Amino acid sequence: MTTTGNQSKFIDISQSLRPSIPVWPGDTQYHAQSTWHIDEQCPVNVSLFQCSTHTGSHADAPFHYDPEGLAISDVSVDTYIGPCQLIDLSNCVFNNKTIDLSVCQHLIDVSQPVIERVLFKTYQAFPAETWDDDFISLHFEVIEWLASYGCRLVGIDSPSLDHQTSKTLDAHNAIKRHNMAILEGLVFDEVSAGEYQLIAPPLKLAGLDSSPVRALLQSL
Repeated sequence: MTTTGNQSKFIDISQSLRPSIPVWPGDTQYHAQSTWHIDEQCPVNVSLFQCSTHTGSHADAPFHYDPEGLAISDVSVDTYIGPCQLIDLSNCVFNNKTIDLSVCQHLIDVSQPVIERVLFKTYQAFPAETWDDDFISLHFEVIEWLASYGCRLVGIDSPSLDHQTSKTLDAHNAIKRHNMAILEGLVFDEVSAGEYQLIAPPLKLAGLDSSPVRALLQSL
C-alpha cells in the first residue's frame, strides 16, 4: 500500500494485524474484540486486542535474546528512522536457506561513509496467509561485515534473522555484539531495490522483548 503527500511517497511495508495473521508456531494467536459500542448510552467504540510482541512486522529488543539486554521501551528510537538501503534477493537461490556474504556483498553500496540501515527482500510474494517454516535467514558474517561499515539496523521480510530451528541464534548474537537493531517480518512486495528513508519506531512497551511496528519507506 502506498500513500502520497505533497512532495513524498510513502510505502507501507508492514503486515496488517488481524485474526488470521500467521504467527510463530506455538506463539499467541492474534485476538481482537469490541468492548464498548456506540449506542444510546455510549458515544464511542472501544476495542481490545491480544497478540505476541513478535506478531507481524516487529522490532526485536536486545532483551529478546539477551537477559541483560534493553527492553523495547529503552532502545534508541532514532535507530529506526533514517536512510536505508533495500537489497532485493528474491530471485536468488540460497545454500541452506541462508543469505551469505558472497551473495549480497556486491549489491550493497559501500561507497557511502556509513551504511546505517540495510533491509533484505527475500520473497517475490510475501506469504501473508500462511506460515513459512522454511524461510530465508541471514548468516552472521553478513552482520559482522555490515557492522564494519557502521550499520545500525538490519531488517528482513523473514520472521527471523535466524532459522526457525536455531538454538544458537548466531545472527541475533552478532547483532548483540555490535549493538545493532532488528526489524523482522517486513513486506516488500511493492518495493524495488534502492535507497529510502525508513520510518519504523517500536511502541514504548515497558520491560518487553519486542514490539509490532507500522513500518514505512519514504522515497528519496
